[in-house]
Amino acid sequence: MAARLVLVERQRPNLRERALVHGFGGLSNVDLVALVLGTGAEGESATSVAARLLDAAGGLEGLARRGGLALSARRGIGPAKATRVLAALELGRRALAAALDEERDTVMSFDTVVAWARPRLATLEHEEVWLLTLDGRNGLLGAARIAQGGMHGCALTPRDVLRPAMREGGSAIVLIHNHPSGDPTPSLEDARMTEALALACDVVGIELLDHVVVARGGASSLREIGAFPKAGPSEPPPPAPSSERSQDR
Repeated sequence: MAARLVLVERQRPNLRERALVHGFGGLSNVDLVALVLGTGAEGESATSVAARLLDAAGGLEGLARRGGLALSARRGIGPAKATRVLAALELGRRALAAALDEERDTVMSFDTVVAWARPRLATLEHEEVWLLTLDGRNGLLGAARIAQGGMHGCALTPRDVLRPAMREGGSAIVLIHNHPSGDPTPSLEDARMTEALALACDVVGIELLDHVVVARGGASSLREIGAFPKAGPSEPPPPAPSSERSQDR
């Protein structure tokens, strides 16, 4: 039995492995400080040194107020480790300040999407699919190209769209792609893809605000031609002429 316990203990992932596999959110303050320290002291692990350091400082707030000399005077904490700890705390402060000061671009309408997308995509000779991920106030969390194809399109599944949106923690998304032909009229395949994506979004709790097609000849909204399902799967409507909702800019 003792041998089995030793074997299990050896197989437990270390802090770095846990952080890489499961993320940093599940680590304690002691674990995080131990990762920054990297190593412990003679006869003492990095986790033990981190726990002792936090206890002496009165927690993270107290640690943040300590200077480098005060930290390096602690047993097991030399100037190099003290510098790493203070640098990590300063990075955290700067990240928080940047997040509080950030003014995200807001995606409020079809016109906003078109103004963003047409200069980037309308004149391309190949098709690209882009995803705008938005927060709860339609602030832009991220814009990413999620697929690229040839003259006649590219294959894409709802999973391909939702994976990056969920990774960003988005509340809503806008899908955008271009038609290299120059005609922004949505195809039957565009309508079917939009319907499948809208249904998948309902399942995971992310709102699909629109699927916009841009081209040299204008832009079209899949929402406005009725490609979004109202009550479960149905045969998508035929594509509407681009003149119903197109723009020449």
